[in-house]
Amino acid sequence: MTDVFVLEVARQAVWIILLVSLPILGAGLIVGLVISILQAATQIQEQTLTFVPKLIVTFLVIILLLPWIIHLISNYTVELYGKWPTMLH
Repeated sequence: MTDVFVLEVARQAVWIILLVSLPILGAGLIVGLVISILQAATQIQEQTLTFVPKLIVTFLVIILLLPWIIHLISNYTVELYGKWPTMLH
């Protein structure tokens, strides 16, 4: 196992983590921004008003993207196990 191989596996893992987390975090960011604008316009400063919608949207996005996330991670795992003989040398 060479250092180039380890770096390539780590690079792919970080890339997959970014691909999986960015849509989820982006949806939470957009909802938080919309709620913040709404709070600024109405001057309602309730903390749960920002937390609950972001939580609901985050769970909905995770549920909607779950097949894609599982496909992405399982493909990476299969590819990694396919490289297993290379890792042992």
